[in-house]
Amino acid sequence: MFRLIFAIAILVAAGAIFFVYTKPAYDATSATQAQIGQYNAALDKATQLQQLKQSLLSKYNALDPSSLDRLQKLLPDHVDNISLILELDNLATRYGMALANVDVSTPSSASTAATPLGSIGSASQTYDSLTFRFSTKGTYNQFLEFLGDLQSSLRIVDLVSLSLAEDTAATAAQGKTASAPSQPIYDYDITLRTYWLK
Repeated sequence: MFRLIFAIAILVAAGAIFFVYTKPAYDATSATQAQIGQYNAALDKATQLQQLKQSLLSKYNALDPSSLDRLQKLLPDHVDNISLILELDNLATRYGMALANVDVSTPSSASTAATPLGSIGSASQTYDSLTFRFSTKGTYNQFLEFLGDLQSSLRIVDLVSLSLAEDTAATAAQGKTASAPSQPIYDYDITLRTYWLK
């Protein structure tokens, strides 16, 4: 009988040790091993990303610097209103025209974020736009040449609106000073939109 009681006591003690110490320690070890597996997978992914980064960086460094400058001018990664306005003014000056009344709007993301529809769609865009308006004065041929150069420039620019009206006073003044018959001079109000990467 003593042996039976001793065997039952040993069995109860073994069960208690199993449920109190061994099972929790085994569960903790399993959880730790699962975490180690996740960390190892993350380290492998980080190593792959680092190799991809190095590969892309070497490809980027192999590109021609002048091509990179042209690409930066085509679609810049920041807004530079002043240089864009100066570039347009230099372009207009080639044809005897000058920019006046330049008005730069806020970026489109700031204006569309106020509406619920704008807040939904603006997060998925990788670019943003800027609208600016200016006026200039010149003959129709001068204006066509200006637009032709603007069209062939590297910077992406959309013509949003254009209005023109004849400047009779400037046309009359030009007619008095010129001996040959002159072309009429027009006032042009132009709105352009340009883009950049976010």
